[in-house]
Amino acid sequence: MTVKRTVRSKREVLDGVTELRALAHDLSNSLEAILQASYLLSQGKMEPESKRWAQLIETSSNEAARINREMRKALRALSGE
Repeated sequence: MTVKRTVRSKREVLDGVTELRALAHDLSNSLEAILQASYLLSQGKMEPESKRWAQLIETSSNEAARINREMRKALRALSGE
């Protein structure tokens, strides 16, 4: 069984990194909207069950934002910045 490998040029790799960085940036914007909305939601009066759901949204979106920051950091390193 032979394994085929695709050899990509440095330009193709950098183009891919650039595209991923743009997507990560867009994801950051979406996550920021979720974080802002969850903060505003947490400021209102809520039933305990609703408050738990709001906390789950906030915790999960903070974790997603942390992962996205790490991903963006790795992509910057790949692009030589």
